[in-house]
Amino acid sequence: MFQLTTATQKLLKLNKRIRGVAGGTSAGKTISILQILIDKSQSDKTPKLTSITSESMPHLKRGAIRDFLSIMQTHNYFNDNAWNKTDSIYTFETGSRMEFFSLDMPHKVRGPRRQRLFINEANNIPLETFDQLEIRTSEEVWLDWNPVAEFWWYTDVEPNRDVDFIVLTYLDNEGLEQSIVDSIESRRGNKNWWNVYGLGQLGESEGRIYTGWQIIDEVPHEARLERYGLDYGYSNDPTASDGIYKYNGGFIIDEVIHQKGLVNSEIANVFKNLPRALIIADSAEPKSNDEIKSYGVTLLPSTKGQGSVLQGIQLVQNQRISVTKRSTNTIKEYRNYLWQTDKNGKIINEPVDYMNHHMDDIRYAIASMNPQRETLLSTYKKDKWRIG
Repeated sequence: MFQLTTATQKLLKLNKRIRGVAGGTSAGKTISILQILIDKSQSDKTPKLTSITSESMPHLKRGAIRDFLSIMQTHNYFNDNAWNKTDSIYTFETGSRMEFFSLDMPHKVRGPRRQRLFINEANNIPLETFDQLEIRTSEEVWLDWNPVAEFWWYTDVEPNRDVDFIVLTYLDNEGLEQSIVDSIESRRGNKNWWNVYGLGQLGESEGRIYTGWQIIDEVPHEARLERYGLDYGYSNDPTASDGIYKYNGGFIIDEVIHQKGLVNSEIANVFKNLPRALIIADSAEPKSNDEIKSYGVTLLPSTKGQGSVLQGIQLVQNQRISVTKRSTNTIKEYRNYLWQTDKNGKIINEPVDYMNHHMDDIRYAIASMNPQRETLLSTYKKDKWRIG
């Protein structure tokens, strides 16, 4: 059940036209903003339009749209006849509408005017896109983001415009389970991570492990599927997998699994319904690996040992990598995958063990294509399994 959290109460006090909301993990930024915008739409005396936007439609569907529907259904506000699923527009009893569209559609960015706007994870869009949306919004503009690194809000908007700016943290969200609070607070010793995700403060961009990945619409027809990476999860963490394609001298990554609670037979069934390729799975789960192979799936354990994580990261860093825009969880992990830092903020050559499931499975798969693994792969080729 959603509740009126401290985060929501703080946001209700903002009154400037442009309202920036930075925050750490689990601060309740998006849900609080949506609750406020829903309440306004339900209270309008004359019909108004609210636009909810983000970088891509897959990102919206797995984020703001899912949160919107959950809020509406939890409070018994939702009317199925009022929801145009095709166009992602909800019409309230007041006549006000809430529309969801992605910012990779230029005609939408430069489209009709609105009264209210919410840009979710604004740090992932260009300043020019923000400007086009902002000048077409007459009443209020909301933005939220995790402050992983400096972007145009800090350099162009906040210093030069009359805006509200607030930082929220997990302590502002009383709806969190204690296990999540404990998980967040267990990372206090990692200064850069704690500043960003614990305290909601601006992070250091040099703390990111990977940079420069390109987001593309889809896997080109000419790309060749080489591997799947597989990282296991169950109750607390998701099972994660990505397809790894070779294309034009680089790699393309396409997310295929991100789900909690999957048993091994279900994981095997997913792969049996995908194009065939060798799976490189976490070697720390030999029982799971053997069981999945027993279902006729082609799988090898990842290579681990002293220095293997850093070697694998370096190998991935040296590649030209693109990722499909539907791979929303993989993109989020990529942007938030950080090196550990000590209490003085000095980077330690060890990744933070947080939001790294897809980063791990990608590393397993790409590292397996290193020539040093030829001996292991030649052993695999003698096996009875066939890569289709």
